[in-house]
Formats: sequence, structure tokens, C-alpha cells
Amino acid sequence: MELLHKDLTDKILRTFFDVYNELGFGFLEKVYQNSLFLELKSRGFHVEAQKQIKVNFKGFEVGEYYADLVVDEMIILELKATEFIVPEFESQLINYLRGTDKEVGMLLNFGIKPEFKRKVFENSRKNLKVNKIAE
Repeated sequence: MELLHKDLTDKILRTFFDVYNELGFGFLEKVYQNSLFLELKSRGFHVEAQKQIKVNFKGFEVGEYYADLVVDEMIILELKATEFIVPEFESQLINYLRGTDKEVGMLLNFGIKPEFKRKVFENSRKNLKVNKIAE
């Protein structure tokens, strides 16, 4: 079975490793975000930084968060610059996917060693109809 958006996520991963190899470990997350943003743009991707994403619960809009990067309006990139990936980071990304219409997310850690996790939460498992909260 083919992975959802495999070609796109493979290209993002190549870009992630290129940025990591250029900068190495030790910068703040914002430096990596800006660098990855510029590199993805230079490779022809549509990239949005700090994109506001609405979060839904049982069909109601209940809040929002700001994705580090969104690529081609399909892939959420959550960036970290920590020693290693912890389960809480993965849970955070799954929750972002669960509450939005995005199905694929990538956790990219610019740590001592570059690490990544690819997460999928298919829209068929979500209630995406948005209602207004009664006031």
C-alpha cells in the first residue's frame, strides 16, 4: 500500500536533511523554521509559515493553533530543535491532524542527530462538518 502523499513527504525529507547538513545542531527552532521555509520555497513548494489552522471538535470550531509550516496546503510540519523526539511531540502532531482537514504531518527534529516522524490521520476518521457554537 502506497503511503499518502509519499512523493511530497520524500521531497520534504530530502530538504530537511539538506538544511540540517548545512546548519547542524544548536540553533533555535526559529532559525531552522526560516531556513526550511526558504529552502522549500526555492525548490518550488507553496509554503506557509505560522499558518493559522482552525481546530474542530464534534463539528464545532473550538480553537486554533499556528502550524510551524504547511507545505502545498497538505502537509503540516512541526519543527523541534531538541535533543531527541519525545512521545508528547508525536501526540501534539496527531492532535493537530485530528482537529483539522490535514491528513499528513511530519515532526522534524533538528537535534543532535536529525530525526523525523511521519503521522497520518485520515479525514474519513474525522467529523469535519463545522457548526457554530450556540451563544
